[in-house]
Amino acid sequence: MQHLRVTRRFLFFVCYTSWTVAKIWLANLLSGNNIARSMRIRRVWADRLLRKVGVDIRVTGTPPSFPCIITANHRSYIDPILMLRDVDAYPVAKAEIASWPVIGKGAAMAGILYLRRDDTRSRAGTLTDIQRVVQQGYPVIIFPEGTTSGLPGTLPFRPGVFRLAVKAGIPIVPAAICFHDPLDYWTGREGFLSHAGRRFREKKIQVTLHYGDAIVATDPDDLLHQARNWINSHLP
Repeated sequence: MQHLRVTRRFLFFVCYTSWTVAKIWLANLLSGNNIARSMRIRRVWADRLLRKVGVDIRVTGTPPSFPCIITANHRSYIDPILMLRDVDAYPVAKAEIASWPVIGKGAAMAGILYLRRDDTRSRAGTLTDIQRVVQQGYPVIIFPEGTTSGLPGTLPFRPGVFRLAVKAGIPIVPAAICFHDPLDYWTGREGFLSHAGRRFREKKIQVTLHYGDAIVATDPDDLLHQARNWINSHLP
């Protein structure tokens, strides 16, 4: 039964994602590129996909609908999808995703910012892109830990995005992602397919997603600590 569930969910993931990417591509071809329309299509995709693969989400707080930087702890490969279900935003993701079949193409059409974490020039360029996107009226989703972690609380936050927020007057919205089962954490060297296959066999993946109020500060260190403390206070 569990093997059948995994197979069914993988097939749905591949087919539904491919269909959604084709839908965005065709809409762009016929009516011209429209990022707002693509994000709306992506939002429907995220909501239905998560439900169909057994992710049971409870949301507290109000997802932001205004230009801001959403900073969250990082637990799993589905973290960005959890929030893209709630907000029309540009997630910041590792550059390798651009080469993923289907997903890379769809992400590019629906709004994403790529980052090479070990490349100083890439990090600087991503900060410039974040400011540009926020000025265009969109939220940005970023995971300032820089990697996933299964440890209690968060890893130290990288300060760059908080310096940008203070400099450009961009509000920070903290978000806490709380999986009910630590087995859902995607950490270490486990591959995407291995982790997804192991967890897709479960009937339900339960997660609570907390959104905080916008935070504005004049000191980057203070802003970082406020956001991190808020997130840690909502983690189990």
